[in-house]
Amino acid sequence: MTARFGAVLTAMVTPFDEDGRLDLDAAARLAKWLVDNGNDGLVVAGTTGEAPVLTDEEKADLWRAVVEAVTVPVIAGAGSNDTAHSIEGAKVAEQVGAAGVLAVTPYYNRPSQAGLEGHFRAVAEATSLPVVLYDIPVRAGRKIENETILRLAREVPNVVAVKDATGNPYSSARLLAEAPAGFELYSGDDGNTLPLLAVGAVGTVGVATHWTGALHQEMLASFGKGDVETARRINARMLRSFVFESSDATPNPLPSKAMMRTLGHRVGECRLPMGPAPAGLEDTARAVLAELGDDAPTPVDLVG
Repeated sequence: MTARFGAVLTAMVTPFDEDGRLDLDAAARLAKWLVDNGNDGLVVAGTTGEAPVLTDEEKADLWRAVVEAVTVPVIAGAGSNDTAHSIEGAKVAEQVGAAGVLAVTPYYNRPSQAGLEGHFRAVAEATSLPVVLYDIPVRAGRKIENETILRLAREVPNVVAVKDATGNPYSSARLLAEAPAGFELYSGDDGNTLPLLAVGAVGTVGVATHWTGALHQEMLASFGKGDVETARRINARMLRSFVFESSDATPNPLPSKAMMRTLGHRVGECRLPMGPAPAGLEDTARAVLAELGDDAPTPVDLVG
């Protein structure tokens, strides 16, 4: 099992300081820590990175800071529900040295499949970077149908992968069965990563991978060797983390930021409309870490 961007990637939270300003030094430190704790690559300024509340300048600065901080692939969350805006984001991502672009399904305006296809073609044609489609119907209000993805994969050379958060492994299996050689599927939903591995996923773009990167590496390695029982046991150890990472009361990325604060990272609170975190969330984060036991990452001790 090979993967263009690596097998375990984290959709990284975006650090803010006490006044809610972008903290590039903290972002660089967090990126390095994530790589040291099991991540092969990073997605920066995606949903978990609070892309909707970042300015274009902040996104560019954030991508540049993380690209300069690590040697692993950095995928820029450059998409939006505005095609022209997404094109400009993809161009900037290429200029600052990103390894790829994550192009989310246009949300809220709910275009037709023809509109979706036109949007993704336009974004891909604006850059030489590989493009990862992000199919997340629960947030976008529209699924990218398999036929649309297949046309893009067959006809647009730099549409190379999909981040699949559709919650339908059967549909994902059908997609991969018909996709051209080299087209990759990443799990975009931590709870479905193991099922998606069974139908051909090459890895995950995770949220809980902020603190379970090493465990995810073990799970994927075990599955790749055919040791499905060990992979299943590792997945079971992470189930509470998957539940913790998002809920109606504490939607992603509130829990991930609370977890990172618990581990000593200066990531601050989420900007409105997501933040601030409710009381007790960090206590829950500590309980989740305690359940992981020796598999939990070691807290950092930042000075200055």
